[in-house]
Amino acid sequence: MDGNVILAIGLTLFAGLATGVGSLIAFFTSRTNKKFLSIALGFSAGVMIYVSLVEIFVKAKDSLTAALGETQGYWMTVVGFFAGIIFIALIDRFIPKSNNPHEVKTVEDVHAAELNAKAVNEEQLMKMGLFTALAIGIHNFPEGIATFMSAIQDPNVGIAIAIAVAIHNIPEGIAVAVPIYFATGNRKKAFNLSFISGLAEPVGAIVAFLILMPFLNDIMFGVIFAAVAGIMVFISLDELLPAAKKYDETHLSIYGLIAGMAVMAISLLLLA
Repeated sequence: MDGNVILAIGLTLFAGLATGVGSLIAFFTSRTNKKFLSIALGFSAGVMIYVSLVEIFVKAKDSLTAALGETQGYWMTVVGFFAGIIFIALIDRFIPKSNNPHEVKTVEDVHAAELNAKAVNEEQLMKMGLFTALAIGIHNFPEGIATFMSAIQDPNVGIAIAIAVAIHNIPEGIAVAVPIYFATGNRKKAFNLSFISGLAEPVGAIVAFLILMPFLNDIMFGVIFAAVAGIMVFISLDELLPAAKKYDETHLSIYGLIAGMAVMAISLLLLA
């Protein structure tokens, strides 16, 4: 395989398996550093928003206008962008909020759940745990496609997106580990299922490689890249920023957001 393909799949694997890091944090630390969590989630959102609107959207537009002409290409870029938003929004819409892995859980939630676990039916906990594992897999699949396609087009952009996705996958790992642990009473099983659920991202990358890559041309690339921009912006505005603000102190999440944008901007300038 081409070196870019191997790198792109490796980046999605790195991003996806960050869920395992989240489950380890849940089990082996006594409290969450909420200031750091707020800054990190804000930083991740800043990277995603900046690179989506300044780099990915523009490259999608350039590709489509070259193939279809200025007016039709621009319209197609906008349609692709909002199609990506609708796609990821529909996934979120049909997953109940209480089981949505994008509802950030902290280490404190593990200990709170421990106190309440005995009051909940074990079978209900098991269903909740399995559903959460499935939910995070469904969420991570399009993120894997997005990371892969970005890395194929521009490895530097792919690396930035992979890091941003990995940061926001860490609290997702906590979210999936909490119900599974209290369904089974087994830390190892909770970690393994959390770890496996993150594999949906490299699976998304492999699907993109096998199904999309053979048919990739300027038009398909432009539409997919525009949709990737939409997915990244939606994730940032719907998930990362609200979660960052939830644990915010003195605008730390906004400082993290600006820092993420600045780091991304400087990186793109240096690599231009």
